[in-house]
Amino acid sequence: MGFDDKINNATEDATGKLKEGAGRATDNEQLEAEGRADQSTAKLKQAGEKIKDAFKS
Repeated sequence: MGFDDKINNATEDATGKLKEGAGRATDNEQLEAEGRADQSTAKLKQAGEKIKDAFKS
C-alpha cells in the first residue's frame, strides 16, 4: 500500500502544478489557488509517508 500512496501523492502534486500553471496562463485565480492547495495536500501526505518509512526502519 505504501508504494501506491507515494505514486498517488506524486500524481496529486503534478496535477496541482498543472492546475496552478493553467490558472496563471488563463488569469483564473480560483484554478491557481486550487492547484496550490493540491500541491500542499500532496506535500503533507508525502511528509506523512516519510515519517512512516522512518519508523519502519
